[in-house]
Order: sequence, then structure tokens, then C-alpha cells
Amino acid sequence: MSLLGLDVGTTGCKAVVFDLEGNVLSSAYREYPLLHPQSGWAELDPNQVWTKIEGSIQEVANQVKADPIKALSISTQGEAFAPVDRTGRPLANTAISFDVRGEEFARWWNLKLGSKKIMEITGMPLHSMFSINRVMWLKKYHPDIYRRTWKFLCYEDLVIQKLGLPPTIDYSLAARTMAFDILKKRWSRKILSLAEVDESLLSEVLPSGAEVGRIPSKICSRLSFPSRVSVVTGGHDQPCGALGAGVKEEELATEAVGTVDCIATVFKEPHLDQKMLENNFACYPHTVSQFYISLAFNFTGGCLLRWFRDALGGEEKKEAEKTGENVYSILINKATKEPSPLYLLPHFTTTGTPYMDPNSAGAILGLSLNTSKADLIKAILEGVAFEMKHNLVLLEEAGIPVRELRAIGGGAKSKKWLQLKANIYNRPLVSLKVSEAACLGAAILAGVGIGEYSSIEEAVETVVKKKESFYPQKEKAKIYEEKFAVYKDIYPTLKELNHQIRDLSAHRVN
Repeated sequence: MSLLGLDVGTTGCKAVVFDLEGNVLSSAYREYPLLHPQSGWAELDPNQVWTKIEGSIQEVANQVKADPIKALSISTQGEAFAPVDRTGRPLANTAISFDVRGEEFARWWNLKLGSKKIMEITGMPLHSMFSINRVMWLKKYHPDIYRRTWKFLCYEDLVIQKLGLPPTIDYSLAARTMAFDILKKRWSRKILSLAEVDESLLSEVLPSGAEVGRIPSKICSRLSFPSRVSVVTGGHDQPCGALGAGVKEEELATEAVGTVDCIATVFKEPHLDQKMLENNFACYPHTVSQFYISLAFNFTGGCLLRWFRDALGGEEKKEAEKTGENVYSILINKATKEPSPLYLLPHFTTTGTPYMDPNSAGAILGLSLNTSKADLIKAILEGVAFEMKHNLVLLEEAGIPVRELRAIGGGAKSKKWLQLKANIYNRPLVSLKVSEAACLGAAILAGVGIGEYSSIEEAVETVVKKKESFYPQKEKAKIYEEKFAVYKDIYPTLKELNHQIRDLSAHRVN
């Protein structure tokens, strides 16, 4: 028998089937396009997303007939939701995290309740990205759709409903709506009352790893499943990834090294104080019961290498096409071995934590006629790592220390990048045998939910396997500590100037 972990992301979905020892038996991936019908809007077509999920499931299910799938669980992006009617048909597209339509209502919440109270109830630092803001937007600007809505479904409960079961959402994903009381573990009556949104429009909430039911035989047949496949509640993608990396105790964290660089760290007692709020660190339930999780992230993580590839990496792209080697591996291997003489502020889109500043901008300092391509590549890698080190320092100041990080995602395959991060963070990083940690975390929850593992602890001990450890190199760690002291001053020094530059650019566009 086997377990299926689904991961429904912003631009694609992945289905991975694992045996009970955590070995990958089959995997499939499908992409879907982001839609931008108006400036600042970012949407997904939920019908198209479901079609891609179906295709991924069918592909892997057909490949594991000898080890039939017994249960599945779902890891998904946060915040995105779809309004559906009583037949389960989506009535509108899904607005995703960086869609701007919640900004008006984030300002309203600040006046009506205040960011401190919102943090105390929901664990979320007030921001426009959270689902409740766009529910309110829909109610105000499309009341016809709102009146016809049976449920507002995030992608976990949407998939569960599509599988023929009552729409159900877990604690970790429910928290990303900014309408969930993270201490009482239920929808917040205070938030919903002020928003004038009826609780009946939301799904039932259960802890991660709870069995929801079995998929009806007709749907099983369509998806190439065996009969009697169970569905188990999963979680938000970062908590699922943390579970899949074995992060189930304090002072451990994951670092998802991908398009966005994200550190997820866990703790037993909720942190809802001013320090968390001022640094925009959320606090919400982990997929491991009795634990909470917080995220520190930078929106321009690995995508800076993609920018370099497209803007300046023509030679490396040709080399990759000729040799078949990954272009990002080629770029990283060409970085200078020594610390770069440059400093790079990785705010090429918007910032993540702690600033959440949409008007900052990227910067490269220290350029000279002696600057080489190798220096610039190294500065990109260092700049992203410095930004995340700054977050680690602030987490520690908030009472959430991190002694070891588990690396997951595409960038975790680069030994050179992980060693650089270990030197800059002055903490060990560990790579894992299974890099698809979000899918593995979902599979763990599926196995626990149907009793194949007696506990999360047993499952993690069985399936999560370390691959390699990277420890700080003393001399380089010292040099990077000196560079970091300079790096910390770059954003506050350039903040007002960058805001002026963004304003001027916006006026030219308009």
C-alpha cells in the first residue's frame, strides 16, 4: 500500500506517492497559468487548477497499481479561496496572496479593530493578503456572486469537496484567512461579526491529520484510484513542508530555498506580542498538534537567479542547453569562491518580513570597473542569505531561537549554496533525502489519519531521512558577520530614496 501527498501551489500542483518507509514511488507535476485581468490582480481559474490536479492524480495512481493508494492528504498555498455554489461549481476565479484587492479592507480593519487585537485573535499581522479581506471585497463589489455563494473554499477544502466529501479545512490553513481564532481553534466570532460574514459560508475546521471520509467509488474510478481511499486533513504548505522535514520540536526550522526563500520555525507556546507584530511574524497552528509555527520570508529569493539568467546569463543558458546541466547550478558554480566585494539588497519585487514594504527596491552597492560576473552572482546568493539572517536575528529577539535549519525545495540541491548559508547564518543546515517535503508532510498526515503510523513522532522517525549536514566554516563565518553588520544598514539608509524612485516610476507608467 502507499500514501499520496498532494501539493497545490501558486503556479502548479504536484502529486507524489510514497511507501510507508518514505520512498518515492511515483510523482507528477502540472502547471497552470496566473491570470492578471487588471493591474494588481492575480488570479487562478479553480476549474483549470482542478483539471490539473485530476491529471496529476490519475498519472501517479496508474503507476502504483502494485502498491495501491490507501489515503491522501493535501498541502496547499495559503489565502487563496473560491466562492462556490451548492453544486460545488466555482462562481469566480481565485485571488491569490499578492492580489491587491484586499488593501482597502486592511485599512478598514486597522481603524475598526486595530492590528494588535487582530494579532491576538488570529495570529496574523494585519495585511491585505488574507482571505477575509477579499471576501469583503467580493461582498461589496460583486454582491450578486456573494448572494449565490454556498461556501468560500480555500484549496484544501475545495479539493476535498471535489473528491465527494464535505468541505473541510485544517487549523493551519484556516488561520491564513485572518478569520480563525488560533487559541480557541474555531472561526472567530468577533472577526466574522465585524466583517458581516456568516460562519455557515465557511468549511468545518478540524486539526491536521483527521480522517474526513472515504472517496465515493464513482470518483475513485474516474481518478484511477482503488476503492476505499481515505481523505485526511492536511495543511498550509509551509507547515506541511516543516513536517516533511522532521521539524516537530523547538529550535528547529525549515528553509524552503525556492522562488521565495522562507524559514518556518516552531514553538510550543503562542507568541502574540508586540515584537512579533512589528516584524510581521505570524503565529498559527502547526500541522503537528500542540505546536505553533511562524514564517520569515523574502519574496525575491531564488527568483533573483532567474532574473540574472534572463538579463545577463545568455552564456550560461547556452552552456546549459549544450551540456544538459541545470542553468542555476552553472551560475552558482561560477560565483567567486571568496566573499563578494558587492552588497545586494534583494528587494526586486516587494519585501517580505520584517518590513512588508511594497515600495522598497533592489540595490547593488560597491560596483567598480573591476566588478566581475562572478562577483555579482555571489552577491545575489549572499544578499538573499543576509536578508534571511536578519529575520533569524529578529526571531531570536522575539524568543524563538533556531539552532538548526533543514533545507527543502529546489535550491536545497546546491551544496555550495547551503554551505554559504551555513557560513552566513553561523548555524548548521541539513539537506534531506526527499526534497519534496510538502508532499511528504501531507503523506505523513494521511498515514497518521488512517492509523498506519501510531503518531506523528513515529512517522517522522520512519520516513524523514537526513542526507548531508553543512556546518559553519569558522573563518568565513567571521568575515560574513562583519559584512552583515554593514548589510543591516542598507535598507534603512536607502528606504526613503527607494520610495521616491518607485513613486517616480509609477508616475511615468501612469
